[in-house]
Amino acid sequence: MGLTSNNTLVPAVLATVVLFVGTVWFWPRLARRGWRSVSGRVGLLLATQLSIFVVVGLVANQTFGFYASWADLFGQETDQGVVVDHTPGTRSGGPLRVTEIGGVPGRGGFRPSSVGQVQKVDIVGPTSHIASPAYVYLPPEYFQERYRAHTFPASVVLTGYPGTARALVDKLHYPRTALELTKDGRMEPMILVMLRPTVAPPRDTECADVPDGPQTETFFAKDLPQAVGAHYRVGKEPGSWGIIGDSTGGYCALKLAMHHPGVYAAGAGLSPYYNAPVDPTTGDLFQGDKGLRDRANLWWCLKHLPAPDTSLLVSSSKVGEKNYKDTLKFIERVKATETTRISSIILESGGHNFTTWRREIPATLEWVSERLSGR
Repeated sequence: MGLTSNNTLVPAVLATVVLFVGTVWFWPRLARRGWRSVSGRVGLLLATQLSIFVVVGLVANQTFGFYASWADLFGQETDQGVVVDHTPGTRSGGPLRVTEIGGVPGRGGFRPSSVGQVQKVDIVGPTSHIASPAYVYLPPEYFQERYRAHTFPASVVLTGYPGTARALVDKLHYPRTALELTKDGRMEPMILVMLRPTVAPPRDTECADVPDGPQTETFFAKDLPQAVGAHYRVGKEPGSWGIIGDSTGGYCALKLAMHHPGVYAAGAGLSPYYNAPVDPTTGDLFQGDKGLRDRANLWWCLKHLPAPDTSLLVSSSKVGEKNYKDTLKFIERVKATETTRISSIILESGGHNFTTWRREIPATLEWVSERLSGR
């Protein structure tokens, strides 16, 4: 039974109910002073509280998509780590391999030309030597005859840390939202490449090239666009790619757009922060290299590096987000540059969670679509 499966949640809820009823039923019989009665009361209380804790944890994980599996939860993943593959083309048939094909959740119909398609893929980076799973949303137009010679703009969409790529599909509804916006004429058809910024789980690399470690920035700036472009009809001219993310993914989106404006013409950070943390989840990202540490600090980049020719979007809430004041400062810093463009979504209230980001995603997709080109 998977960690995110209802086959796990339902038995856990039933066990909690049984323990609660059992505690009420047996409590009078255990109302004595002997060690057996005391042990029984303690055992019932602990078991009931533990079961409640498990149910709350399972519900929260299903809602917010923190961990995809038991192995992910306990840091024992073995099939989605960093892969050193010196001949990726020989083993996988190319840098991108489709492993599953499905429809767009929440939308009826199975014809790709009507509702689009979501493909699960494995991407292998020949330069970074990183392998990562991802989900690719192809809009209905991709399968329609009149678009058969058309190339589409594309956006990378990143979760927070730890996050699960599937949550971008099922919980944040990126494919469904893009489909609805396109049908309403509010955005152009666009390919979405959805994955975690944690391409070397369980480590949080903050989308950096770690000395003697995962070359995550190289993966996102070079390997991923090349792999997707070689497999799908994605525009190859400048201005074809955007990048979106929330929380850690939001920081990554802004950093990658600022560091690689020739690749990402637009970067949107939902509830982002602006400097890479160093903590137990990241390890030593910079190995004492001050230049790498400064480059990961977006404040430093704005002050000391030439302003990149790219468009940025940031979001926050006046009540509920810790980054509100920093976001206002970041907007002013970018406005002071001559070539970087800045937009924002500021809510009156909203926490650091999926509910808030779902309110911001439609406007974000529209904003990105307006800044990308396909033909």
